[in-house]
Parts: sequence; C-alpha cells; structure tokens
Amino acid sequence: MPLVKNGAIAADPFTAIADDAALADGPVLVSADRLLSGGADLLGRNGEIGVAWPNDRDVTLLQPFLPRLSLVALTFPKFRDGRAYSQARLLRERFGYKGELRAVGNVLRDQTLLMVRAGFDAFGFEKAADAEAFSKALATYSVFYQPTGDGRATARDLRRAGTAG
Repeated sequence: MPLVKNGAIAADPFTAIADDAALADGPVLVSADRLLSGGADLLGRNGEIGVAWPNDRDVTLLQPFLPRLSLVALTFPKFRDGRAYSQARLLRERFGYKGELRAVGNVLRDQTLLMVRAGFDAFGFEKAADAEAFSKALATYSVFYQPTGDGRATARDLRRAGTAG
C-alpha cells in the first residue's frame, strides 16, 4: 500500500502489530483494542506509538492517549462512509492533536482534498496510481466556502480582505 506524506510517496516507518504479538522495536501501530486494554504498558515504552482506529468507534476514547501517540490511522472501509472525516476534525479542532493523522482503507484520489481539509496529513492508498496523482488532486480547488481546521482562508475571508479573484 503506497503511503503519501508531505505530498510525496514515502516509506512507512510503522510496523503493524497483531493484538497477541510482542511489540517490535521502533515505531509500532497497534489496534484500538490493544491500546485501550494495555495503554499504560504501551505508553511507557521507548518508541513511537500509533493506533489504527476504526470509524465506528468513539474517537473521544483516544483523548487521554493523544499526547503520546505519534500516529492515528483512521479507517475508510468504503468510499461512501465518511465517519472518519468527522473523527479527523474532532481530533484536530477539538482535541488539538498535532501528530500524524493518516487516512487508510478505501482512500480515493477524488477525496484527498476533502481529507486534507478535514485534517489528514498522510494517506495510505490502495492503488499506486492514486498515490501518484495526489498532488494533482490537491491543486483542483484553491478557494473554499467551508471553514475547517487546515488554516486556509474561506471565500468570505478573501472577499473581506479584498484578495478574492
């Protein structure tokens, strides 16, 4: 699965660890169940920790772990299922999460611009062609009506500032 971070295809430093497997050295990605059941042990280890969080689980359960998590991978099981967008916005805008927020699963290039607007900064694509087309997808639109946590000015803001074209 190609990973795009900072606008470029990148190697994934995280190793996915099964719930019953020993933790590997280096950055690890654990399940939500493993984090919630053994969080204290995980958080005490010397190494980066990431969690694969399903889109049907309450993201507020992550709040006490956020300062220690380097990665939260939110799942898109189908392109029609947008619950991870809401989870991403909650993590970024309400809980102030600053670590990597990765979209995984059925991530399509058509949706990457909206995902960036919702707070995602890394993408696990199923198809290499989608990863290669990432930059083009982000350049599709430059002005937005909806405010989000990505810091971009809205069309209204631009009009008020006299810089809208």
